[in-house]
Amino acid sequence: MPHTVALGEPTVGEAELDAVRRVFESGWLSGAGPTCREFESRFAETAGTQHVLTTSNCGSALHLALSVLGAGPGDEVIVGDYTFPATGHSVMWTGATPVFADIRADIWTVDPAAVEAAITPRTVGIIAVDVFGQPADFDELRAIADRHGLWLVEDAACSAGASYKGRPAGSLADIATFSFHGRKGITAGEGGALTTDNLLWADHARKLHTYGIAPALTREGSTDLPIPSFDEAGYNFRMSDIAAGIMLAQLDRLTSLVSHRGEIAALYADRLKQIEGVTAPVALEDRVHPWQSYVITLAPGVDRGRVAHHMRSNGVQCNFGTYASHVQPVYQFDGQLPVSADLWTRHLAIPMHANLTEADVDRVVEVLSDSVTVAR
Repeated sequence: MPHTVALGEPTVGEAELDAVRRVFESGWLSGAGPTCREFESRFAETAGTQHVLTTSNCGSALHLALSVLGAGPGDEVIVGDYTFPATGHSVMWTGATPVFADIRADIWTVDPAAVEAAITPRTVGIIAVDVFGQPADFDELRAIADRHGLWLVEDAACSAGASYKGRPAGSLADIATFSFHGRKGITAGEGGALTTDNLLWADHARKLHTYGIAPALTREGSTDLPIPSFDEAGYNFRMSDIAAGIMLAQLDRLTSLVSHRGEIAALYADRLKQIEGVTAPVALEDRVHPWQSYVITLAPGVDRGRVAHHMRSNGVQCNFGTYASHVQPVYQFDGQLPVSADLWTRHLAIPMHANLTEADVDRVVEVLSDSVTVAR
C-alpha cells in the first residue's frame, strides 16, 4: 500500500540537531536564556517589530497580551469566531468576556462590520485571527479600534512568513502572538512569541512570563548577590533555550518553507477545479498567505464524515478546519453567527506541509475525488 500522506509534517533535520547540540554545549538549557534572546532579536526582524518575547505557546502569549493591555472582569473583548478556542480562552483567563463576531465568507477572517456591530460600552479590545495564516483586514480593524478607543491584538498563531499590504504578520496590531506548535509553518514542537512596538507592554509581559520577576539572565555574571523581589503574581510562560535553538534553525528555513507551501497550494487550486462539490480556499492578492493549513469547502449535501473516513481508509490524512467558537459550551454565547456556524461544518483540511511532492498532491486529489463521489 502507498505511504500515508500526512496532514501536517515538520521540516527538520541536521540543522535543528546542530542547533540543539550548541545549546547543550552552552550549558544553558532552561527558559528565557541567551538562545531565547538571540531568537527574539532575529524574529523581531521577521515580524517587523521592535520587541519580541518568546513564550511557552501561543495561548500563554495571548494571556500575557491581554494581561498587559489591562483586560479584566466586567470587560468585553471582541474575538473573530473562526479559531481554535485558545483565543476565546485567553479572554476568559483574564476574567473578561469573549464576544464572538462573524467572519467573511471568502477568507474566514473576522468581518469588520460584524466587529463594529458587536461593540458595547463594555468593549475594551478586539482580537483578530489570521485564519490558517492569512491576515485579517487590519486597515479596517485599526480604523474601528481607533474610532472607539479600543486596543487591537493580532492572533498570528499560524502566520509566520505572512504579510498584509507589504507589512509582515506580527506588526499589524498593538500586540501580536505566534505559535510554534508542530503543525505550524516553523516549529519547535511547542512554543510561541509575543511581538509589539510598545516597550512598556513588552517589559511587563517579560516580567509576568517569569513569575513576576526579571528573568535569571538579567543577573548572569553579577559579582554580588542580587535577590529579586516579587511585587506581582506572574506565570511560568517561558520558552526553553532548547526550543529557541530549534527555532533559530527553523527561522533560516522560513522563506523556502513558505515558498514551497505556496507552490503546493497552487497545485491544489489547479487540480481541485475538476472535483464537483469542492471549493478551494481563497488567497487575496494584497496579502501573502503562508498556508499553515489547506482547507477546502464541501458543498451542502456532501457528507464530510464519509469523505474523511474514505480518505483516511485510503492513506490520506484529513481533519476538520477549525472551530466555530461561539457554539462551544464553555462560552455560553448567546448569539447567531451564521457564516461561521455553516462553514465549520463543511470545511475539511487536507495535507499541507513543505515536504509534499507533486505526486503527493495528485494522490490526495485522486483520493479526495473518489471520497466525494462516495459521500454524495
